[in-house]
Amino acid sequence: MSNRILLLLVCGWIGFLLLPWYAIEDGFWAFGWLSSYPSGSDAAPAIVQIFKDKFWLAPMLVPLLVPLAIINRDRTDRMTGTVLVACGIFGLVWLFGQGFTVGVRGFAQPWMTEMFGRISSRQFGMGYGGLVVGTVFLLQLTIGLARRGAMRGDAFVVSSIGVIAASIMLFVFFPVVKILGSAAVDSKGQSSLGSLVSRLISPDIWSLDCLMGGRQCGVLWNSFALALVTGVLTTLLGLAFALLSERTNFRAKGLLKALTILPVITPPFVIGLGIILLFGRNGAFSLMLESWFGIEPTRWVYGFTGLVIVQVLAFTPIAFMVLIGVVQGISPSMEEAAQTLRATRWRTFYTVTWPLMRPGLANAFLIGFVESLADFGNPLVLGGNFEVLSTQIFYAIVGAQSDQGRASSLSIVLLALTMAAFFAQRFWLGNKSYTTVSGKGDSGLPCPLPRRMRWFVYGTTIPWMAFTVILYGMVLYGGFVKNFGVNNTFTLEHYITAFGIDFANGWQMTGRAWGSFFTTVELSAISAPFTAAIGLMTAYILNRQRFAGQGAFEFTTMLSFAIPGTVIGVSYIVAFNVPPIELTGTGAILVICFIFRNMPVSIRAGIATLSQIDKSLDECSLTLRHGSAATLRRVILPLLRPAIVASLVYSFVRSITSVSAVVFLVSAQFNLATAYIVGRVEVSDFGVAIAYSSVLIVFMTVGILVIQLLVGERKLGRRSAQKSIPAAGSLVA
Repeated sequence: MSNRILLLLVCGWIGFLLLPWYAIEDGFWAFGWLSSYPSGSDAAPAIVQIFKDKFWLAPMLVPLLVPLAIINRDRTDRMTGTVLVACGIFGLVWLFGQGFTVGVRGFAQPWMTEMFGRISSRQFGMGYGGLVVGTVFLLQLTIGLARRGAMRGDAFVVSSIGVIAASIMLFVFFPVVKILGSAAVDSKGQSSLGSLVSRLISPDIWSLDCLMGGRQCGVLWNSFALALVTGVLTTLLGLAFALLSERTNFRAKGLLKALTILPVITPPFVIGLGIILLFGRNGAFSLMLESWFGIEPTRWVYGFTGLVIVQVLAFTPIAFMVLIGVVQGISPSMEEAAQTLRATRWRTFYTVTWPLMRPGLANAFLIGFVESLADFGNPLVLGGNFEVLSTQIFYAIVGAQSDQGRASSLSIVLLALTMAAFFAQRFWLGNKSYTTVSGKGDSGLPCPLPRRMRWFVYGTTIPWMAFTVILYGMVLYGGFVKNFGVNNTFTLEHYITAFGIDFANGWQMTGRAWGSFFTTVELSAISAPFTAAIGLMTAYILNRQRFAGQGAFEFTTMLSFAIPGTVIGVSYIVAFNVPPIELTGTGAILVICFIFRNMPVSIRAGIATLSQIDKSLDECSLTLRHGSAATLRRVILPLLRPAIVASLVYSFVRSITSVSAVVFLVSAQFNLATAYIVGRVEVSDFGVAIAYSSVLIVFMTVGILVIQLLVGERKLGRRSAQKSIPAAGSLVA
């Protein structure tokens, strides 16, 4: 047997004989468990647990012992692979089988209690011992498959596929399946199809009373209408900004890029606070109208109209970032060909440019639609009596009703809306080809915009930019006054409350927000490397390897992006609040949530970069008898530096500003910045919320500027649009 297998077995024995098998309540790294090790119930390893009362752990000795019988066999012997595969499958099945069978109250299913009787003991979630042994079983399976010829015998590639697939199954598929099942559990904890049906057909979800003179429609129609309007407006406005940047002489493009950065690094509900400071009952604009024209302030901003405004402001930059690459990628030679055939600029735009932008428009709309559905912070601040799915899910979990089944059923409805949008997008795009960038050079000049389109672009983008500057100015100003609109006295009280430092008695951080700030930065910093590593490894596998089921594998890697954050948060509570994996209330569940929410972006960045790297470089390394692992480390990784940096920073920034998923997962020990700000908003402490948000904006701005400096811009070797635009007097639409 190779040294690799022997080392693997040694790790398995360490996990079984030495490490605490179950999760330790006070935390493994607190080391308080050492005082009762190894006999303590929490700290005892599996071998001790067996002799105490956990007899069901004993069969896992078999897959750790059997491979010793083939230790002297040659690695090319297929029997070695067969034994390892059998041991890996048996170990994984038994590990999770006993975990789901025996819980904190004994047998998990009543029929098992009736058949085998009650057991005196119980078990909690797996700890580091279970984690190590489970990983060993998984690697036994993958190495065994490689020994039997899978992926040309490349154990590194097979193991990578196995680990990534297992992680996705555990932290994406399993929670989603659990939430589907939770919706079918009645008030007595029994499975009931009737409970699922009654929850899904509830009138407060499907009601259309608003069309018949009632106060409002069901939350599904409210969410759908808001998402549809937001998706359309953000797509059109994002397109206008992309055209402004690439097809006009607009000189303040630096300001444009700065304004597109701000919403990305801003907590989702901060823009809502800015809208309140402008248009609320005590808002600056409302008070100005009352003073000048006698118009009494109202609460019009709370509801559908206010939510449309704030979501369009928040999500337009994302649509812009999607569409600017599409506008850049349109081949000028196609537009020149249309004009050569005497097509006007408007006809060229309508028949050539617009159809080639369909994939970008579809993706921009889809992102705006899904982001609107998953948005939690803004409806919480500005929703008023306009109820949407994301906030109803939140209140079903943490509100007085505390109805997990209702939260699960609402999550199913939200997920169904999201998936419907995905399928509608695929149907609209069809199987047409939209390729415009090839290996051939293209030195054509982009076609100037038609006059009417140019007026539309300037007429929509300039007011939006001005409004954004005013909005963020009001947000910043609101952190420096006692009570905006009531008492505008200048003060630093809110910043001192959140981030105060006492120098009188030494260096003491007295601000109440320091704890959540450092926790947020720490957990985000931990998750970022794992996100980049898993994402880029997945990209390498998808781009460089070919195997059965690759299409399904790629789809599953993107599933976590398709599922709204609100659903992810609820599903994690349902799945990881009980054995065999108990993570609720720990920092680990937040890190895992960050990793699998942000991983798809790392995957797409890695695939995009790998697509530009000639595969012959890999083949040269393999020809020189370097394995896949050495080739990846010495050849591929140095060329992936832009994707690595982008993945790290994106994950870090999005983890800090995440709210829709993590708001359900925070605890007293692991409270995050966004959850802290939500708490301040709920008690109308807007000053501290704005001050905290301002600090986060500055902190994230530094990170974004650094990453832009390191990554740079994409160069396509084409002349810029402004050079092709003649004087205004010579433009003919």
